[in-house]
Amino acid sequence: MSRPVRVQARAAVVLALASAASLAAFFWPLFVPAQPEAVARTADAPLIFVVLLPVLVAVMVAELIDGGLDTKAVAMLGVLSAVNAALRPLGAGTAGIETVFFLLVLAGRVFGPGFGFLLGSTSLFASALLTAGVGPWLPFQMLAASWVGLGAGLLPRRLTGRAEIAMLTGYAAVSAYAYGFHMNMWFWPFSPAADTQLSYLAGAPLLENLHRFVLFTATTSSLGWDTGRAITNGVAVAVLGGAVLAVLRRAARRAAFDAPIAFTTAAVADTERATAQRAGLDPGLELPP
Repeated sequence: MSRPVRVQARAAVVLALASAASLAAFFWPLFVPAQPEAVARTADAPLIFVVLLPVLVAVMVAELIDGGLDTKAVAMLGVLSAVNAALRPLGAGTAGIETVFFLLVLAGRVFGPGFGFLLGSTSLFASALLTAGVGPWLPFQMLAASWVGLGAGLLPRRLTGRAEIAMLTGYAAVSAYAYGFHMNMWFWPFSPAADTQLSYLAGAPLLENLHRFVLFTATTSSLGWDTGRAITNGVAVAVLGGAVLAVLRRAARRAAFDAPIAFTTAAVADTERATAQRAGLDPGLELPP
């Protein structure tokens, strides 16, 4: 099963660098002591945003230069971002339900990892503007969602039918927990709290703080928000995934993203003769039938 939007070498390098920088943006407090603040990440969120936007532009430019994206793919990206932005208010804020990841997983599966990475960021950005959810958390939400779309595009391509739906259902649930794991790291080191077994300890060894963080995630968000998100997206993919995949793949076939453009010698000659006659350069030439 081929991808309508392929990731070329240049775009793959950009994606790898972007993912490495994103991991550093989330997990640097485990390596460098961080001081708790009243509002988590208020200082570095604007910097992350300033870095994130050029990265997204670089990914898109690399895809465009290498032929991974064309105007039709960019238009599809805009349409799916708008649909995702409209879907998110239907569930956000209720027991961890996040309907935005359902379409993100399926689109990443159909159109590939580069498309999924871009769709994750643009969907969260558009939905934040729509729901007035812009804040210091937004760039981190965009990064985490981008990884969800990226991972969906990297899943094995050989599975089809029920096996494919089962794989995507499992991935939707696992990625929901992964998204919550990363978003917990966004604020956990900066939360002012007493020194408990669940609190961040500035300057502590990596494994100790990582152990505290896993306990914090398991006893807080994983039992509530993350589980709600996992159930919502897993059920949505299991029930609607087949139909939505068929629609997206039909759209990809009709758009012919990967159709090569070739000009034959006869076609070029006919075009030159027609252009010459219309310009009056050679009135004796006859237009091709």
